[in-house]
Amino acid sequence: MKLQVWTYEGPPHVGAMRVATAMKGLHYVLHAPQGDTYADLLFTMIERRNHRPPVTYTTFQARDLGSDTASLFKESCQDAYDRFKPEAMIVGASCTAELIQDDPGGLAESMDFPVPVIALELPSYQRKESWGAAETFYQIVRRLAVPQEKIAGPSCNILGGTALGFHNRDDVREIRSLLEEAGVRVNVVAPLDARPSDIARLAQADFNVMLYPETAELACRWLEKERGMPYTKVVPMGAGATRDFLSEVEQITGQMLELDDSRMRLPWWSRSVDSTYLTGKRVFIFGDASHAIAAARVARDEMGFEVVGLGCYNREFARDVRKAAKEYGVEPLITDDYLEVEDAIAAAAPELILGTQMERHIGKRLGIGCAVISAPFHVQDHPARYSPVMGFEGANVLFDTWVHPLVMGLEEHLLTMFREDFEFNEASGASHHGAKPTMRDLDAAPQADVAVMERPVEGAPAWAADGEKELKKIPFFVRGKARKNTELYAAERGITPITRETLYEAKAHYAR
Repeated sequence: MKLQVWTYEGPPHVGAMRVATAMKGLHYVLHAPQGDTYADLLFTMIERRNHRPPVTYTTFQARDLGSDTASLFKESCQDAYDRFKPEAMIVGASCTAELIQDDPGGLAESMDFPVPVIALELPSYQRKESWGAAETFYQIVRRLAVPQEKIAGPSCNILGGTALGFHNRDDVREIRSLLEEAGVRVNVVAPLDARPSDIARLAQADFNVMLYPETAELACRWLEKERGMPYTKVVPMGAGATRDFLSEVEQITGQMLELDDSRMRLPWWSRSVDSTYLTGKRVFIFGDASHAIAAARVARDEMGFEVVGLGCYNREFARDVRKAAKEYGVEPLITDDYLEVEDAIAAAAPELILGTQMERHIGKRLGIGCAVISAPFHVQDHPARYSPVMGFEGANVLFDTWVHPLVMGLEEHLLTMFREDFEFNEASGASHHGAKPTMRDLDAAPQADVAVMERPVEGAPAWAADGEKELKKIPFFVRGKARKNTELYAAERGITPITRETLYEAKAHYAR
């Protein structure tokens, strides 16, 4: 573990909380010190839930360490059962409580509760949140999913959706609707909105839909091995992947499915003249592995973007990202250090970032538009409206979300181009608000408001006023690259200062 201002993932017990919060009739008893109750805010604030997660904390304090913390845990377990009457309980320790080695699983088992009690062994100092969610769901499935008679007709379970998952609520609804329209019965959705009694019915279905590999792959593999249930491998994000997903379902079920993609608007836009303005835009992609890989396919094959960077923060899926990066001809970035991600984005100088909430902040600092495609995310990316990113309706949402930052970038560039007009300079207010425009000295020395992407190369020649003024006419999302190339050109030839003419000479040189 290391101290950071920002982290892409919390400790594994937060992953366990995501599963417990997604389910109903399940209660999580967490052996943790007083300060670890902060995790409740993640769910009530970001997901705007009207109830707390189903978690009971032992909340031991420093003075308790000299006494019997094991008794405190047992009291908390009993209180939780008496108050909530759950169908099943999971028990475990936070990263701090792990150090005192009280063995929550053994303690809870000795209490002989009349409901299943599932002990979680989550190594907080070796693993992180996504793995914790996957391990928790796997242990629940392994304990509760008993052999069952199959139900009539082609049927499936949709697995992987959790609380605090990126658009999980709406993805599940979209894919369920898609499958049912195609004639496939959905038996159980889990862990999202499932009860322990629903987990027991998993084996009634013919196969499993692995919607989110980060949380469902361990359980899917176990169900395939122990219950003879195949599972889908394609993440249905984007039009092409959704069609491939349905083809995979056809192969598993042996039945032809009815396909209705009339709701999609993306194909129309791809054939329109408007799309040519954005074709070939450079995009940098970073997030959890599944969303990042799926986003890269959509970006290149369905929107005509050029993928210039691809990476993930969850190392368990590093192999998949490396394989995908090789296909796109880019160097994979596997890291959970946001500063490394920022350096990689600055070096790639993309025109659009597809990432997490942190990449949104990075984009603001670098002056690059960003669309969030993956957890972790903030409240604005957990909309109250129906907004899936999977299935055919998800393709529409991706189109809206990704194209918007680029279109706004073009608008900002137009305002920049006309900055010398009396109505559009920074010192004037909006004319439609009744503001009176004021003139400013446009020939004054450039102000120190250059974005981070425009920082000069170390030891580079100085810029003349006319050169700096002309540089600002270049669209902000490629201005950094133009500055860097011009400074390298001038440095190699001993030109100083960099004038307007030097800028255009460098442009001609690199265009050959």
